[in-house]
Amino acid sequence: MKYNRKKTWVWVIFLACTVGAFAQKKQITLEEIWRDKVFRSAYFAGFSGMNDGLHYTQLDEKGNLNKFELKTGNLVATLVKASDLILEGETKPVKIEDYSFSEDETKLLITNDFSPIYRHSATATNYVYDFKTHKLKTLSNNGKQMFATIAPVGNNIAFVRSNNLFVKNLDDNTETAITNDGAENKIKNGWADWVYEEEFGKAEAFFWNSKGTKIAYIKYNETEVKEFEMPIYQGLYPISYKFKYPKAGEANSIVSVWVYDLTSKKTTRIDIGNETDIYIPRIAWTKDANTLSIQRMNRLQNKIELLFADANTGATHVVLSQQNSTYIDVTDDITFLEKNKGFIWSSEQDGFNHLYYYDFSGKLINQITKGSWDVIEFKGFNENTSTLYYTSSESSPTEKDVFSISLNGKSKKKLSTQKGTTDAAFSRGYKYYVSTYSNANTPPVFELHNDKGLLIKVLEDNKKLKDKLVEYDLTKKEFFTFKTSEGIELNGWMMKPPAFDASKKYPVFQYAYGGPGSNKCNNQYESSDYVWHQLLCQQGYIVVCVDNRGTQYRGKKFKDATYMQLGKLETIDQIEVAKYMGAQSYVDKNRIGFMGWSFGGYLSSLLITKGADYFKANIAVAPVTNWRYYDNIYTERFLRTPQENPKGYDENSPVNFTKNIKGKYLLIHGTADDNVHFQNSMEMEKTLIENNIAFDFMAYPNKNHGIYGGNTRLHLYSKMLRFIKENL
Repeated sequence: MKYNRKKTWVWVIFLACTVGAFAQKKQITLEEIWRDKVFRSAYFAGFSGMNDGLHYTQLDEKGNLNKFELKTGNLVATLVKASDLILEGETKPVKIEDYSFSEDETKLLITNDFSPIYRHSATATNYVYDFKTHKLKTLSNNGKQMFATIAPVGNNIAFVRSNNLFVKNLDDNTETAITNDGAENKIKNGWADWVYEEEFGKAEAFFWNSKGTKIAYIKYNETEVKEFEMPIYQGLYPISYKFKYPKAGEANSIVSVWVYDLTSKKTTRIDIGNETDIYIPRIAWTKDANTLSIQRMNRLQNKIELLFADANTGATHVVLSQQNSTYIDVTDDITFLEKNKGFIWSSEQDGFNHLYYYDFSGKLINQITKGSWDVIEFKGFNENTSTLYYTSSESSPTEKDVFSISLNGKSKKKLSTQKGTTDAAFSRGYKYYVSTYSNANTPPVFELHNDKGLLIKVLEDNKKLKDKLVEYDLTKKEFFTFKTSEGIELNGWMMKPPAFDASKKYPVFQYAYGGPGSNKCNNQYESSDYVWHQLLCQQGYIVVCVDNRGTQYRGKKFKDATYMQLGKLETIDQIEVAKYMGAQSYVDKNRIGFMGWSFGGYLSSLLITKGADYFKANIAVAPVTNWRYYDNIYTERFLRTPQENPKGYDENSPVNFTKNIKGKYLLIHGTADDNVHFQNSMEMEKTLIENNIAFDFMAYPNKNHGIYGGNTRLHLYSKMLRFIKENL
């Protein structure tokens, strides 16, 4: 055969071009993000540690509940097959959406058919599977339940239904109403009212003692709280939804604490004092089955007291009292030691959030953690080794690491090994933990470790998502710091277009939340936000996020700087970000925009008004536009009441500054937002119209604060993308 060099080289060039074409990186689309969920991270779901601290359970894809050995990660047994979960007289198995074991692990509480109410509450249908009889029963046939919880000892399950608290005895199948005065928008038993649930972060308000003989619960009398009403658009005539929502300066629920004794059937009222304009953000049983702890907070939220109550008499005494000049955050860090040896408590009393050890009388034994950094979360205490576990910002305010330390404050050890964000969930006995690790550019990895930090098994590595991301033309999220004109150093990250050319001028898309105690500049994978910002970079925008004053993990002084003037310093700092970016040689300072949601939407609205000279196009999603319209626990925590601090409200509410707007403004809100009411955007619109300011507006019918469901998110982000491309 004759060798044709010319034709061979033509073929080689053709192959090279073909391979290059196939290797070309993809562009992200909104449909892939929000409709097809192409970039959704996988999570290690359905994990539950068992009592022996040596095994765990997890649901498989078929719905079977399997038992694994923690030491090796090997499958030991299938505890329940999905096909076994069939009610008598039925043919279709009950699906496990959530589950929990009884303390002796002879019964399994299965939960499904969730119907969300607010952020932390939902009704559901519960079932009980008996491992001895292999029978499945419905918990109650009298309606869906809330917060079903198995007693630690005995055969009882407590739950809330229709604002009342019930106990179901599984031995004789009786259902007892502990309360009967529950009434919609009047009295709630064992279920926190709206503002407690939203701002104190806990909806469940009843708890078993260690012996399963008593239930402590909080009663919320909402009678004097004003109702908020919003239309739900369905059918020929809209439905009016009403609920109790206390706005800044308005009346709260009057709360009371009670203990029900299952043996005597007696209910005892606990003495929490004569003052009714207070908060009871937490109650919890100590290791003593007759001693209940109660956290009592004043209306200003700058004083907290820990009370111990005698569950048999209702008598109380103050064990610990702390107060400061700004506000105190409520946490679930309090942990009681066995045999009344004391308790562990977190506090910012030295200027940073740290852990403290007190004896049972409230006397300080020692400060456990110390340093110019914050403990982020207390993870637990191993009494056998006298070791605490916690996460902290010791490495950096943008990082999160897992540490162990002795109760005496010695032998501190860093368990996490990689730069980024690591969290941990420990097994009973603290011999093992599941770690969750990610960084700004890497999806989460879930791993099983022993207490020495040794890797046992990778539970989920998100390889599928990582392989998918490689197919796209992506940029890296890079962290930076800069100093404002006031000398304040701020932390931020930046994402530049994939084909960034420093000789060109780029528009800037700023993004932030900016609210008190909430960071967005974390070395952590942000899932859908990450690919949304990558899409903007592919469209030629530089995306920037900076945590302003008022955010967390930099000590109390930095976090509390915005006290009594919420919005003022945050706005100043974000304008400084725009100035800093505008001074970069590769930035077009006349094309800087901002987008924020909730508090971020509030901040975006302030920036397009007070910062009109620096921002060309801003998007505000579900913004507070006047703090007088928002709930009292959150707002008064940072501003006190409108009666005490009218300037703090009026001088930093966007509705008062719309006449200053020069750039483009897109306002978006869900009409059924129970959190930041649609009223905020309506009031903003009124002032925009009064000042003849042009703006864009989008309302999403019947959508709450998250604005999601069905095609909603795709429509929302398509709207925002068009606005950005047309105006920035």
